[in-house]
Amino acid sequence: MVTSPASAGDVGPVTKLPMPRYVSLKAAESNVRRGPSLTHRIDWVFKRRDMPLRITAEHGHWRRVEDRDGMGGWVHYSLLSGVRTVLVEQDMLSLHARPDPKAPVTAALELGVVARLGDCDVEWCELRTGGYRGWAPKARIWGVAPGEIRD
Repeated sequence: MVTSPASAGDVGPVTKLPMPRYVSLKAAESNVRRGPSLTHRIDWVFKRRDMPLRITAEHGHWRRVEDRDGMGGWVHYSLLSGVRTVLVEQDMLSLHARPDPKAPVTAALELGVVARLGDCDVEWCELRTGGYRGWAPKARIWGVAPGEIRD
């Protein structure tokens, strides 16, 4: 089950999925355009596969996305994946065996690491990366909404 703080009216006009929502970058390189078509200028290129992005708008086969810094533009939907990832926002972030700060530490993640997102409760999320798995405080990662619960 996944719950989101978005109300029933906050859905994309194309997909009818919640807006905003998080996805990840499927491609190793993705052109980010000024508008939702191939005729619009490329403003920059995302170059990090699995990077988490937030979809803020939809138009046909195009999705307006932004990264953790609020930078973004329009990307073709085929370059995006529903696989959820997050970006570690604290250097040497401790992963714990359970969602408890007193639980044993299973790994420490460097700032900027991209990890797969698992279950989340109100304050903690389970992460997987580089063969490691553990729980981290939701406030120390980007790519999951504050009120989002995943199980």
